[in-house]
Amino acid sequence: MPAPRAVAAVTVSLFVQRFSATRRGARLARRLAVHRLDVWGVPYGSETSDTVALVVAELASNAALHGCVPGRDFELRLRCDRGAGVVRVEVADTHPAQPEPPQPGTDTTDADGGRGLLLVAAVAERWGVTTRTGPGKTVWAECAWCVSPAGEQIVGTTSPHYEVPEEVDPLALLLAEREEDDR
Repeated sequence: MPAPRAVAAVTVSLFVQRFSATRRGARLARRLAVHRLDVWGVPYGSETSDTVALVVAELASNAALHGCVPGRDFELRLRCDRGAGVVRVEVADTHPAQPEPPQPGTDTTDADGGRGLLLVAAVAERWGVTTRTGPGKTVWAECAWCVSPAGEQIVGTTSPHYEVPEEVDPLALLLAEREEDDR
C-alpha cells in the first residue's frame, strides 16, 4: 500500500466573469470583485479590498465607456496569489485602441477623461496593457496583499509604478469623475 502524500495548500484563487459593456456592468464588476475578495479572506473595508475596488471600478468603467464595441462585453479576471502577496486585476475589452495615460504634471481637472488611469497608477503596485488573442487588449493592475500568519492585513511596501503629483488629490478626481458619470 503506497504511503499517503501531503497535499500542498492552494495559494492562488481565480475569478473570471464577463459583463455587459455598460455602467451597470462596470458597477456589478466592482461589487462582485469585492465580494469575491471577501470570500477569499480579504474583508470588506480593508485597505486591499478598497484598493482593488477602486482599480476594478476604473478599469471596468474605461472598458464600458472607451473600450466598448457594440454587441461585445468586457471580461474581469481576478487572480489572488497569496504566496506572492498580489491581487492581479485584468479587464479585457475588444476595442483596439490602447489607453494613453496622462503624463506626470499634466492638468486633467478640466479634461473629459484621463483621470482613471492616473488613479490606478496611484494605488496599484504596477499596471500595464497587453494584447490578447482576438481583437482588443487587456489592461491589468497588481495590488499588494499580504496576510500575516495571524490573518492580519500587512500593507505593501513597494512604491507604485507611477507617482501622482502632490497637488493632485486622487479622491477628489474620482468624485469629480463620478459626478460627471451621473449626469
